[in-house]
Amino acid sequence: MNQADVSKLISQLRIVVRPKNRNLKNPDGPEGRLLKLRKTVTALVKHERIELYYNRADEARGYAELLISNAIRHGDRHKPTMELADYWLLEKQLVHKLFKVLVPRYDNYNVSYTRMYKAPRDYPGMYYKKSVLELRGNPYPTLCADQTQNRNLLHNVLLDEARKEFRREKVADLANKLNVATEAPKKTVEESSDTIKPTAI
Repeated sequence: MNQADVSKLISQLRIVVRPKNRNLKNPDGPEGRLLKLRKTVTALVKHERIELYYNRADEARGYAELLISNAIRHGDRHKPTMELADYWLLEKQLVHKLFKVLVPRYDNYNVSYTRMYKAPRDYPGMYYKKSVLELRGNPYPTLCADQTQNRNLLHNVLLDEARKEFRREKVADLANKLNVATEAPKKTVEESSDTIKPTAI
């Protein structure tokens, strides 16, 4: 089996996973850490947008992406995929949501299924980076402001000036054409009056 066939057997994540220590300590050890991540993935599938600490969101995002990509790839009749969904989703009615709602939504996606934003932290307080983790296509209003209508942004100012310059050029061209058009009949009238000679009586 060559390398191309092996890569088709494994679901590839559409997000960048950086190898760094996320510092997800738990008093219950690795089992407690995994339980917390399972609760996070369950809450993400249930609510489709959650706010939490950055390290846990970054870790849980990879597991949610893998869960959705395997569900799209294999469907609900694949036993290992169903076991994976049963493990990561603590509320069992969310397994139906995964296969009946999320899989049709993300079937033709070329980008990642989740989106993560940095959120402002509480001040004063302990310094922990906060973030918002959400599924794409959720029913909530967008978190990013629409900047296309902001007139003060540099690209909008440049576009306005380019439009004004374009209009000036068009008006100048029209004025030149009108001048040429009005001068041409005057010349023809003058030429015709020069050619007509008065006859003597």
